Parts: sequence; C-alpha cells; structure tokens
Amino acid sequence: MSLLKDRFKQGRDARKKCPRSAHATSGKAKRDPIPLIKASSEGRIKSLVELRYGRMLESPFTFYRGNALLQAHDLADTPDMGLVSPICGDSHLMNFGGFATPERNLLFSVNDFDEVHPGPWEWDVKRLATSFVVAARDLRHGKSVEDSICHELLGAYQETMLECAEQSTLETWYEAITYGDLREQASKNTLEHVQRAIDKAEHRTHAELLPKISERDNHSRLIIRDDLPEIFHLHNNTTLLDADDDWLRLSDWRPLFDTFMRDYRGTLQADRRELLSRFTAQDMTFKVVGVGSVGTRCMVALLTDEQQFPLFLQFKEARRSVLADYVRAKSRVRHEGQRVVDGQRLMQSASDLFLGWTTGPSGRHFYVRQLRDMKVSAELETFDAEAFAAYGRLCGRALARAHAKSSGYAAQISGYIGKGEALADALYKYAQGYTEQNERDFEVFQQACRKGRLRARSEADFAADHLP
Repeated sequence: MSLLKDRFKQGRDARKKCPRSAHATSGKAKRDPIPLIKASSEGRIKSLVELRYGRMLESPFTFYRGNALLQAHDLADTPDMGLVSPICGDSHLMNFGGFATPERNLLFSVNDFDEVHPGPWEWDVKRLATSFVVAARDLRHGKSVEDSICHELLGAYQETMLECAEQSTLETWYEAITYGDLREQASKNTLEHVQRAIDKAEHRTHAELLPKISERDNHSRLIIRDDLPEIFHLHNNTTLLDADDDWLRLSDWRPLFDTFMRDYRGTLQADRRELLSRFTAQDMTFKVVGVGSVGTRCMVALLTDEQQFPLFLQFKEARRSVLADYVRAKSRVRHEGQRVVDGQRLMQSASDLFLGWTTGPSGRHFYVRQLRDMKVSAELETFDAEAFAAYGRLCGRALARAHAKSSGYAAQISGYIGKGEALADALYKYAQGYTEQNERDFEVFQQACRKGRLRARSEADFAADHLP
C-alpha cells in the first residue's frame, strides 16, 4: 500500500472511534453564559468592557462574534477524530477576507489569529458553519438558505482537502486563493461583489488612510486625530483608560513606543528591519477594534519616511487563547504574541511584511502588523442567497487550505470526511443546534444587561460623554 493510501486509510479508520454522525452533538451547553462572558472580560480595560457588551447587544450574530470563549467551553467534550494541529480558534465568517502580500498581491484567507492554538480541526469547521447559520438567520434568509450554505461550505472544505491531499507538500505550502482567480470563476451575480472588494482593497492603503485619521497640530506636526470611542490619545482629556491604569503614568506615547520597538525589531527579518529603520515615528494613539477584542489594548503608530509618506503599525494585545483551557494540547510558545504570529505564518500562504511580536510595559504581550493595508471583509448585508453560498464555498476552501498547510494531515482528514455528505449532514445539525443555543445565550445576556448584572453602553453613549 502506498504511503498516501495508508494515510487515507488512517482517516477512514478514525471513524470507528469517532463516527462522523457524532459531530451533530452541540456539547456541554447546560451552563449560565454570564460567568463565562465575565471571565472573557477579565484583564480588559473596564470602561471599554461596557462598549464591548454594547456591541454584542446589537444582534445574535454580533453576540456570537464577540465571545469565542463560550463555544470553546462547549466544544470541550465533543468528539473529534484525534488529530491535533494549529487551528484558528475563532474561524467565524467575518474573520476571513482579503489582504495584501509583501508582493502587493491580493489574497483571500483566514485573517484573524488572536485565538490560534493547537486543537482539533473540527472545532474550526464547527465555528465557521455555525457562524453562517447564525448570520443567515440574523439576515432572515430562511431555513433552505441556511441548509444550502452549510452544505456548500462543507462540500468546498471536503473537495479542497482532497486536492491538498493529492498535491505535493510544496504545492500545498505555496498555493493561495487570489482575487484574480475569484474574478475569473465568479458568476454574473457574484462578480460585482468580487470587483467591489478588489476596488475597495486598492483604496485601503496607508496613503489613502492618512488624511482620514490625521491632521497637523499647531506646530505643524503630523498627529492622529482623536475620534471617540474608536481612537484616542492616552494622555489627553479624551482618554478612555481607567483612572488607575498603569499606562497613564507614562509621560506621553514615546516611552510606550520605544518599549514596543525594542523587542519588535528583533522578530523581523534583516531586510525588513532595514526597511523599518527608514521610518520615523510621528504619533501613537489607542484604537478600539472589532467586537471580541474590545477592551484589550491596541495602539496605532503613525510613522513617515523622508518624503512624509506614511506607515501605520498596529500593536495589538495578545492574550491567552480562549482554547487554552479546553484542548488537550498545549502551546509550545510562551509569548502570546509569538503564538499569534507563528500561527498566522503557518496557516496563511503569505503574511504581512511587518508581522512580528513584542512585550509592552507591565509584561503584556503584543503582536504587530500593518493597519488596514489592503484589508477587506465581506459585506453580508448586500449578499443574496447565491452570493452568500458563494462566500460559504470560498471560506470552506480557505479554511481547508489553512488546515492542510498547518497540519500536514490533509490525507488523513480527507480520508475521514470521505466522499459523501455524512459529515456535512452532521455538522449542519450541529450548526442548527448551536445557533439555537446562541439565541438562548443572547437572551440571557440581554436580561443580564437590563437587570444590571452586566453594564453595556453604545458608541453614541461614549461619544456623548466627551462632547465639547
């Protein structure tokens, strides 16, 4: 028997221990979600936790996006085939999108790795499939669309994993999903969405961003403009940091920036360190990001070259992965920023030119990347059923490629999945069941906010507090 056939057989044999139908179970969901939500907020900036809850209150979908810890907890006692490899950890559909390679090509892949950690590949697939059902229900597409999208997604994962299993190792390592390929393969209905994403990416550059978020101060120095609650300086009267925050003891942004840069430079390749040395720091501000990350620390630095062309670097806090307490495997990396960077480099076919990690004041861990550089995400509200299904297939392809590259187990996973729809049927049942669980958790969360167990505030509330 050839080595490849033997690996396929290993996957098929794993069905004896973990039948594919077993993946339909939703896991240990008989729990109060509020203690887990509170646990996920520990260590965050207290005032911004209220903003996090405000964003999570918007819909069951934003609630699902905002707290990956709940699903990690619930997945802990669900069956898996026994393979452990780096997984995304928070692979919901809005954590996929377009981004630029160092060669300025636009690729599509998983693009958020805050929770990356060794774990079962099935957990990523379950979080992704559920996110599509939650989103489809939130946008009122109907049960038939939920069913078809889920099966399209899982079918694409299945087909792509088989392709990877039959490729050489180098082919799997190098191959990427480009927007040029997407444009050629798009139907008339979906081509407009692909072209819109390409056009948007071309305008999401540092040069385009500069006039939107910066200005000259009274001394003609280039600074980032405060825009509460999204962007604010640490030491102005607009800061949203807690009054006793240790960062407020710093004289201004420069000591913080210098601390970040000390370790960060050493995580870059030599040529990229040389490139970075040609830029000078002009300003740095706090930036509130995402839904799940609100309340964690994120700084944006504006640097310019000799001709005053900009480079925006984002220093984003890296906390312990939400998977860490619920998986059998442990991360070999002690620095959480390095964990994120290593995972991203392993799962993407190409990564940010300036991707690296560092340690800030008080020993907090951070990873570093460019801000916004040609990054685009799906505009779900504009998707009809056909576009939604096409996006599901695309995410399924991207996740399969990421798993094949990071694990080296494409043949075993493909052998386990097989050629029929047994796994897809089970995972659709799981996604349906967990979507209903998410709705129950969302209702409990809403009640907790109404009764004062949790305090939630909107963007408008924060902005109103700081009106002149």
